Amino acid sequence: MHLYFFRNPESKASLLWHLFLFALTLCISWLSAPATLPPLALPAIAVLYTLSHYWITWRRYRKLRQLSHDIDNMLHCQIPIRFEKYKEGELSILESELSKMTLRLSEQAQALAQDKQLLADSMADISHQIRSPLTSSNLILSLLADPALPPERRQKLLQELTQLLSRIDWLVEALLKMSKMDAGTACLQHTPVAVDELIRRAHEPLEIPMELRCQTLAVHAQTEHAQFLGDLSWSTEAILNILKNCMEHTPPEGCIQVTYLENTIFTEIIIEDNGTGFNKEDLPHLFERFYKGKNASGQSIGIGLALARMIISQQNGTLKAENRMEGGAKFTIKFYK
Repeated sequence: MHLYFFRNPESKASLLWHLFLFALTLCISWLSAPATLPPLALPAIAVLYTLSHYWITWRRYRKLRQLSHDIDNMLHCQIPIRFEKYKEGELSILESELSKMTLRLSEQAQALAQDKQLLADSMADISHQIRSPLTSSNLILSLLADPALPPERRQKLLQELTQLLSRIDWLVEALLKMSKMDAGTACLQHTPVAVDELIRRAHEPLEIPMELRCQTLAVHAQTEHAQFLGDLSWSTEAILNILKNCMEHTPPEGCIQVTYLENTIFTEIIIEDNGTGFNKEDLPHLFERFYKGKNASGQSIGIGLALARMIISQQNGTLKAENRMEGGAKFTIKFYK
């Protein structure tokens, strides 16, 4: 029997108790031993009982020690535990809980590894997206420093610089919003949102760009006063990103149609355009961060649709993208009751 077995206070207390019982039994046997039993019969029985008790207890603690060693190997050496070795009835509850714990730890380790890889990829994409306009901005500034630069050329460079700075500003703002969504710190309200007001607010920033492109927006309400429970500001951001995507892929003099309705199960918003639509290879990746389709413009960053889906999902909604039978893109948004 190993010495570590007696390091446990319970083992020490149990040993003292059994020694006391042994001494008490020995005294009783000498004072009033039955004539039919030998004088050492009761002490022998006490010793046998004590030894058998400690042998069983020692086996149990040996199992626990082995289990502790296996858990240590799993945590530090990634060696899986074979729970089929532990068949003791007293350890069944512990075995079940440890099995759940190890499974949860394994899942968390995999999730952390995926998050780490995703963070590394995202940081690389973010640095690339910001570095490109910054490099162009520095180049334009060096050109603007030339005092002999013609006024027409200077005006054109200033316009390009303004566009680049606006792009950087939008990128940083969008990334901050996505980080709030990821961290769960975005406080989305849960109030009635009127769909007509939502469409109007989302369309306002695009009125001038669409007018320059000679594009029109047609809104069809199949249900009067349609609404859903959500956050008006965040929902406006989501719809704005979808409308902007449609605008960029719709040819001049094209039309973007918005149809919405409400029933007892959900509120649905359908946004369609008559542009080029999506390539089949792009459809499974449309809502991935920093993904650019084959028909994406040079100014595209690839986070607008990803942010839109995150916002809609946070409000018990779904966002689906597909190609229209007549040609063009179709986005279907559903906010469930």
